[in-house]
Amino acid sequence: MIETLVVQAATGFGLGQLPFMPGTFGSLLGLPLAWWLLGHPPRRQALIAVILLVVAVPLCHWASLWLGGGDIPQIVADEYLVFPVSVMGLASMRRPWVLLTAFVLFRLFDALKLPPLNFLEAVGGGLGIVLDDLMAAVYSWIVIAVAIRLWRWFCKKQAI
Repeated sequence: MIETLVVQAATGFGLGQLPFMPGTFGSLLGLPLAWWLLGHPPRRQALIAVILLVVAVPLCHWASLWLGGGDIPQIVADEYLVFPVSVMGLASMRRPWVLLTAFVLFRLFDALKLPPLNFLEAVGGGLGIVLDDLMAAVYSWIVIAVAIRLWRWFCKKQAI
């Protein structure tokens, strides 16, 4: 019973079983989670993000063991539970286009596995499964935060 529940949650309730881009489809579960997160004050966002990460590590670890080991494509809980970090603290930009941009960037960084993402999976276990996605979310957040800051600076310059 517990094994079935853990595997179902870890595989995104079946989305991770899709034969084509399971990580992308599984990440879609993170969109409403991220939108909901943005409705909270920054400190609560941070607390919720930590809780999601704490849940993701053992969930991915046990599912990995029961499904054959490693960061297998069927496990997508790391994607959807970590994705909200991509928009954390950007509540003033609670707009669908920001969320979609974060989603595209998150998937891009996760797929490219730029350093240190490519090394983080080597940590092993649930922690390794989650860490590379966490860094992809951090990379996405940095790009979005810088873009927003540059956009505001540019708009301010145009107003002068």
